[in-house]
Formats: sequence, C-alpha cells, structure tokens
Amino acid sequence: MTTLELMTGHPLSSPEHAKYAYLYMNRIRKFEEAVEDLFGRGMMHGTMHLSIGQEASPTGVCLALNINDQITSTHRGHGHCIAKGADLTRMIAELLGKEIGYCGGRGGSMHIADVETGNLGANGVVGGGIPIAVGAALASKMMAKGTVVVSFFGDGALNEGAFHEAANMAAIWKLPVIFVCENNKYGMSSSTAKAFALENLSDRAKGYGFPGVTIDGNDVVAVYEATQAAVNRAKAGEGPTLIEAQTYRWKGHSRSDKNLYRTKEEIEEWKAVDPIVRFKNVLLERNIASAEELAEIEKRATDQVIEAVNVAVKATPATPEGLVEAVFKKVSA
Repeated sequence: MTTLELMTGHPLSSPEHAKYAYLYMNRIRKFEEAVEDLFGRGMMHGTMHLSIGQEASPTGVCLALNINDQITSTHRGHGHCIAKGADLTRMIAELLGKEIGYCGGRGGSMHIADVETGNLGANGVVGGGIPIAVGAALASKMMAKGTVVVSFFGDGALNEGAFHEAANMAAIWKLPVIFVCENNKYGMSSSTAKAFALENLSDRAKGYGFPGVTIDGNDVVAVYEATQAAVNRAKAGEGPTLIEAQTYRWKGHSRSDKNLYRTKEEIEEWKAVDPIVRFKNVLLERNIASAEELAEIEKRATDQVIEAVNVAVKATPATPEGLVEAVFKKVSA
C-alpha cells in the first residue's frame, strides 16, 4: 500500500509545507494521467471524470483541514480523495475492480469512500454529497466534536434543489460546513454563462445569509487562505461559507465527451495558467525550493503512482460471490 503522510498549514509557511503542497498537486495529476492510460488500454470499465487542471482546489482546501475534519466528494472526486490522504494503491485497485480497493472493487471511480481519513464518499448524483455534508456537520455540532465538513461540488450542483435545501438548513442552524463549488465553467456541455444569471456564483450565499467568496481556483495559496478563513468561521460557531473556486478541466466531462462545445483555443488558454506550473514558479521565484528539488518531487509523485498501479494490477479481482459481504458487515450479537 502507498501510505501518504498528511500535513496542514499555509502552503508557503515553510519549505516543508510548500514541498508537501507541490507533491500532492503532482500526485493528483500523475494519478489522473495513469487512470486515463489504464482506461485507454481497456483495463478499466465504466466511465471516468478526470480533474486534470484542477489540482490546486482539492490541495488548497485539504491543507486547511485536520484528519478529523470530513469531506464529501463528486463524480470528479479523485483529487479530493488524494488530497485528504487516501492510499493510492487502494484507489487504483477500486477503479480496477479489485478486492483490496476502498469499496472492495464494487464502487468504482464515482463511489470511493475512506472514512479513516474523513472522506465520506464520492457521489455519482450531481449535488448528492451536499445534504450528506450538512447532515455530518449537524452531527458534529450536536456531539460537540469541533470539526468541520467540506462539501465539494461542481457549478452544475448550484442549480440543484439539494443545494438550496441544504444551504438553508446549514444557515439557520449555523452548522460547521463549507460549500466548495469548483466552477470549471461547464456542467457537462452547458456553459455557466448560459446556466446562471450571475457573474459570481458565490453570490448565491447571500440568499441564505452567509458569506460567499469567489477565488482563483488555480492558485493553491488563494484556495488555502479562503478555506482557512471559512474553517475559522465554522469552528467559531458562525456557520457556513460558500467558496467558488474558478478553475477549468482540461479533459472532457467524461470518457465519452468529444469536446465539441468548446474550442481548442479556450483549452490552451487555460493550460497556460496550469496550477502546478504556477505554484512551481512561485517556489522558484521566492527561492523556497530549487529546480532540482522540485524535479525530485515530481519524480517521487510519478514513482508512487507507478508503484500503486503495479500492485493494484496484480491484486485479486472482486467476485460477484462476495457482493453481499462487501456491502453489509455482519454484526455479532
């Protein structure tokens, strides 16, 4: 298994924090590239939703969370899972339908959960994780745990009824939940310009009486700082915050997306503001890390993903016979 260390704090607070953030952003990128390759080879089945180009969002958010804080994720959730400290081998194994996968190989890409690291699970239903996060935040408040819950979702989920009902409940009960909208400009093939009459989607928070902030979702430092402010507010009993992280997915919505609704020029414009390259340039310009150190980190991320793939490929496949045991655990009397 590829055990991952966890660190919290500002990504520029020390060289160690900076290198940690850079490592995690590269882990997410290399993982997604490996998944795309495995699908292309016919080794994975079903569908997939890659987050290449969005690495700063999950990394920056989770840098502001403790291990006991929780998250809910989306169909595009690999990055969230990794940033919260998941085991890469078990993730790959889940996607390959292997017994050592997080859900015994029965959940696949859109249903990875890792309760030990606070990941309550990805969700194939648009907006499906939002009410779950609010429920978990209610439990945290009632049990005086002092933890927060982050709900990751895309721009399309802001137009789902689940968001409105959950946001209202979180507001009136001042629950310790943070709504993180990763606005990558398209809900499947529908542009946000056609789906919203808002310039900043974070303005939706005004209707429920809590703060909303729009940030550069490709800037890991900006993401961290906005999240940390929201965490402080939540843990002080002041209720929820909506963070709109403006970002962009380089790949299509899913495996079958031919990208006919956007131009090559638009995609290239966003690639020019690659969140990993941007953070790398900051580290070099501020002499926080050398080019050699960053190259070593990039290689470490690649090696860790390769190791995870090699172990997962050789693992025992899940079988239909074990389905009941994989879903329901027997409780002794």
